[in-house]
Amino acid sequence: MRYRTLGGLRVSAIGLGAMPLSIEGRPDGARALATLHAALEAGVTLLDTADSYHFPGAEPGHNELLVARALASYGGDTSGVLVATKGGRGRPADGSWTVNGSPRHLKAAAEASLKRLGVEAIGLYQLHRPDPSVPFEESLGALRELLHEGKIRLAGISNASVAQIRTALGILGDRLVSVQNQYSPAVRDSEPELRLCGESGLAFMPWSPLGGISRSSLDGPSGAAGPRGAFHEVAEERGVSPQQVCLAWLLAKSPTVIPIPGASRPATIRDSAGAVELVLGAAELARLDGAAGL
Repeated sequence: MRYRTLGGLRVSAIGLGAMPLSIEGRPDGARALATLHAALEAGVTLLDTADSYHFPGAEPGHNELLVARALASYGGDTSGVLVATKGGRGRPADGSWTVNGSPRHLKAAAEASLKRLGVEAIGLYQLHRPDPSVPFEESLGALRELLHEGKIRLAGISNASVAQIRTALGILGDRLVSVQNQYSPAVRDSEPELRLCGESGLAFMPWSPLGGISRSSLDGPSGAAGPRGAFHEVAEERGVSPQQVCLAWLLAKSPTVIPIPGASRPATIRDSAGAVELVLGAAELARLDGAAGL
């Protein structure tokens, strides 16, 4: 494994987005635990979860409890593992994703996450999404209070704009360490946020980082490979998976980028973790940038 810096901590350059282990289509408990253990065995030390990763209408925290159980049952050293969880979203019975950024909710959610994770302080607590019905400053104020109370060690924000990142820096200072936005070959709206994170020393954690490289998304109406087929072409030339090529492409974007691909099988996270060994050349990166429309 190779490592990057997040809030002064040394974490694996590839993290694990644990959401697929708890929502619709999730594996059984044994395979879920095996996937988390495989991540740890591969050197992954950043596990991303959230209280809202559960079946619609179910009790919050399924994914957090699963992560805690995996760490407790793992035979190796887990002292260097950073668990990053999030609060501020819900999953009612209709399957939608609600948003609640009120300070009262965020504080209660953090307390509940603390208990489920079984820790004295949450390593990294992230505002899951800005709530349009709550002033952003108030939501950030709740994170600031949680920091001052010692209930969380570091703070992050997710699905945030450039203006919101700047606001968060002003309120949280150097305790703000990360931004988690969607970014992939298919979704590149957060290019300005990625640049700002690089300038500000914030970790940029792309969620859904493999979007746009599946075969179904690459084929045009006639069945011919679309422009993003370059990820598959480079993979074939290198003898690796397209997923590894995509993650290596993301890692080359900035030393602050830490992708968090999801996985529901041990083999999947092992393959993703292997992307740290793949160093793409300038010509390959230019070719992939072109395929991604950059």
